[in-house]
Amino acid sequence: MDSQELQLLKNRYDIIGNDPALSRALETAVAIAPTDLTVLIEGESGTGKEIIPQIIHQHSRRKNGKYLAVNCGALPEGTINAELFGHEKGAFTGAVGDRKGYFEEANGGTLFLDEIGELPKETQAMLLRVLQNGEFIKVGSSKVEKTDVRVICATNVNLSYAVATGKFRQDLYYRINSIQIKMPPLRERKSDIYLLFRKFSSDFAQKYGCARVSLDVNAISALSSYRWPGNIRQLKNVAETVTAIESRPARPGVEKVEIGSAAISRYLPDEQDSLLPAQAGPASPHGSMSDQDKQMIIKALLDLKGEVDELRAMVHSGTPAPPQNIIQPHIDEPEEQVGTFEETEPREVSMKQLGDEAIERALARHGGKVGPAAKELGISERTIYRKLAARKK
Repeated sequence: MDSQELQLLKNRYDIIGNDPALSRALETAVAIAPTDLTVLIEGESGTGKEIIPQIIHQHSRRKNGKYLAVNCGALPEGTINAELFGHEKGAFTGAVGDRKGYFEEANGGTLFLDEIGELPKETQAMLLRVLQNGEFIKVGSSKVEKTDVRVICATNVNLSYAVATGKFRQDLYYRINSIQIKMPPLRERKSDIYLLFRKFSSDFAQKYGCARVSLDVNAISALSSYRWPGNIRQLKNVAETVTAIESRPARPGVEKVEIGSAAISRYLPDEQDSLLPAQAGPASPHGSMSDQDKQMIIKALLDLKGEVDELRAMVHSGTPAPPQNIIQPHIDEPEEQVGTFEETEPREVSMKQLGDEAIERALARHGGKVGPAAKELGISERTIYRKLAARKK
């Protein structure tokens, strides 16, 4: 693949960056697309692994067939076999009719299994069988079914270590690892970091109708030196937060606001508190938070900032004051202090409460639907279910 073809591919899939490791991953995806080899995509959370199977599918003979993407980590463990392989009526409580599984639905097409390392051992055995001979049995049935599916897997964990510790089947590991594609972490793509930030800031400026944020040389250096445990997903969240907050002082009609290293550093969590590599998981019992919890807190703070902005607008427009238990912010103070206000009876709000509030707000915005709420917060559905279950105890 020459440089022009590679750039056309990036343009088609909205891929930003010129890192050699990224280019190799894209070239490999196109090269093996015409085959039916199983592919294992390795990379930390947030590196963009999901784009590779889309490229493979669109460049394969199966491109006119279905493409289905399944997050194995989001499937309820009790029904995961039924989700993947289907079930017969009456197979379990709630099975009111026959249902096709993903392997049957994707017949003739491509099935992308993300977070493959989250599959329980029983399901791993069933997956091995369908990969070897295309056969599977629906839950509650004894009939052997056939399917013709190209399977592409992805993981953000060290599967070879999972094999060594007995958590993942060795035979399945070798079966899904015919071709391995590695997505580089963002910290190894230093020259791409500002390109991505600039694109994200421009997109969010258009979305929110505000000025985009530009960085001076020192800010670019600070951005490039940060290790980005959450990779592209974290950078995108940071770009959204920075754009939403730092662009507010801009006068109407101003299209760009430039900030320095001191300003950008406020939005970069302390590296000693970060989890590397960035993987989904609960907060440490010793008090350090997962990247998911940090992003939920950022969302909660953004919501709070929006409410304060509304209060400022009310002050400027002469709108009657809000209820007595809220003190309006001082509009003549520096902008960076506007986002704070006091209550008549100050209360302490923990990081956990902020995270819980972020989940509640997201669920409310999406009518209680866990899937869209999880996508907005950048966390897995299982994380929301876990936190909701913990609150019921």
